[in-house]
Amino acid sequence: MANRASATIILGGTLSDADYRTLVDLIVGEGLSTEWCGPLFDAHHRTVGQPLFLCDHEVVGAQFEELERWCITHNIPFARWSGGYTGGWEAGRVVFDPAVGQPRSYTADEDNRVLIDLQTVTRLGSYTAILDHFRRANFTVPQLIVEGDPVPATISHALSPQEEPVR
Repeated sequence: MANRASATIILGGTLSDADYRTLVDLIVGEGLSTEWCGPLFDAHHRTVGQPLFLCDHEVVGAQFEELERWCITHNIPFARWSGGYTGGWEAGRVVFDPAVGQPRSYTADEDNRVLIDLQTVTRLGSYTAILDHFRRANFTVPQLIVEGDPVPATISHALSPQEEPVR
């Protein structure tokens, strides 16, 4: 049996209707929900004008390999938090901002707070660089827009990893 842990992922960006259908299939294949212990994701569970928050308690390897690979290929920004697994891995966060390039990994705790150790502080070298490190780690995922969505009257605010729904 594979090692498992709790994990969340927040998705944003712009998709065609066809790509959204593919994304839904990937999400369902991962067994994800929009709420802890909630029903399996359905295409209608998305809130228009918001990023898409997904979660599960029993995620193999605490990552969504196929879903994340697809998002990277399609330039869909995301922030994933995963809990630790004793003897396997520590809790952490992975952020993919297409404007920056490849996904970046950050040490985090079980409450999805980014942590920094002395080695990283020394490597970064300045207070400004440390603040920039935290800014990148706390990337705010934009709303998920699907072709055909109604145009919002006001710009909706995105969820940052610190603003995830309560677990």
